[in-house]
Amino acid sequence: MKNIPTVVAGIVAVSRDCFPIELSKKRRVKVVEECKAKSIPVIELETIVENEGDVVKALNEIREKKINALVLYLGNFGPEGPTTMLAQKFAGPVMLAAAAEETGKDLFDGRGDAYCGLLSASYNVGLRNVNVHIPRNPVGSAAEVAGMIRDFLPVSRVFLGLKQLKIFSFGPRPYDFLTCHAPIKPLFDIGVEIMENSELDLYDAYLSKKGDSRVKPIASDMAKELGKGNMYPDLLEPLAQFEISLLDFMEKNLGASQYAVFANKCWPSFEKFFGFVPCFINSRLATHGIPISCESDIYGALSEFIATCATDMPAAILDINNTVPEDMYQESRGTVGQYTKDDLFMGFHCGNTSSACMATFSMKYQLIMHRLMEPGKEPHITRGTLEGRIRPGEMTMFRLQGTPESELKAYVADGEILNIDPKSFGCIAVFAVREMARFYRHVLIQKRFPHHTAVAFAHSGRALWDAVQLLGIQDISFNRPAGVLYDGESLL
Repeated sequence: MKNIPTVVAGIVAVSRDCFPIELSKKRRVKVVEECKAKSIPVIELETIVENEGDVVKALNEIREKKINALVLYLGNFGPEGPTTMLAQKFAGPVMLAAAAEETGKDLFDGRGDAYCGLLSASYNVGLRNVNVHIPRNPVGSAAEVAGMIRDFLPVSRVFLGLKQLKIFSFGPRPYDFLTCHAPIKPLFDIGVEIMENSELDLYDAYLSKKGDSRVKPIASDMAKELGKGNMYPDLLEPLAQFEISLLDFMEKNLGASQYAVFANKCWPSFEKFFGFVPCFINSRLATHGIPISCESDIYGALSEFIATCATDMPAAILDINNTVPEDMYQESRGTVGQYTKDDLFMGFHCGNTSSACMATFSMKYQLIMHRLMEPGKEPHITRGTLEGRIRPGEMTMFRLQGTPESELKAYVADGEILNIDPKSFGCIAVFAVREMARFYRHVLIQKRFPHHTAVAFAHSGRALWDAVQLLGIQDISFNRPAGVLYDGESLL
């Protein structure tokens, strides 16, 4: 993936001066050995933090080793002041973890009391107003701490990506999609930049690439990607010209940021001037970690990027679109298994899903736009989608949204894409989420989330949940199991 950060994680042990420093060192070495055995990349810091002077030494070592994500490891009780000072002065994501006692045969000099020390450290990060990642069971053996570090890596990718992210939007957010009209202030609250532009800026950039020497090679690459699904060969060069215009605009305007996504108004005026729909290009850039959301949905693009960072895989923006008819459900009982019909829905969009995430695909025309702009005619300006079935397998639906009150809220739900013929058009599939009907009513509707959801093509709910928490966002929802009520839900 070209557009997401590389995490360079480091582990630093801390030690309270009334405990043996060798205990922290020995336990840190064991954690690093476990990481190596499990191919979990982590850099071992030689500095052990006992006092404020050690904080300065550790920060210098962190800079020398180019570490951008830090594990603060309590090998013993740990000094709560210096430990949390290091967390405060380090610019990247921080995880707190602690060592469990190792044997009942050595509970004098070999007892570390990190179980106790982590409580003091957690109080002190609150005093310093620092958000840190604390694993669900943060005290463990060397092997268990190594597992915590593995789980911390995708959380760190999200955190680092957002701190260097810029959202480019083209065109005003359309009136027909008022749910996409969310305030931009919350973006700045989490360190995300945004640059809003006119559709004319995009059209000007597109025209300037006419005759560019890169057009034909990129068009050839498109033909190779599409294979037998290349239904409109004459369209590839204009689409390649459009792809170049977006990538060049991104490179020219990144400024102080390192990563970018797009939120573009894609219809109806777009097609009349450009002569195609942008969906296939949206899908291609998603493959490279540069999501492009439709309808100028800035929080959709943001959510896609977060999902991409969490999985190191392309993500998609899809509509939570339509119910599954009763006859389709009955025909597919052998596939749906224990899912009820209320657990199912169809995820759909015009054609922006990466081909890497599709079971079948080909370039077609966009039916909804064709009805509007070319009724009764052969498709021309509405060509350029990538349509087909989204591949079956694990998925997570996710959304981070700015509310009209300029607050941030999110949801996350693990589920799967079923191997069922959706019998319809677009990028589409049948999705299954446990207790989806209740989640739809008491989260998506009750909390006024829009119809767009970001789809990660792997189970990544825990990483997404932890990443959003690390950003300091408190309102996070998930699909609750049967019998566990939502706020405001009644059994009556």
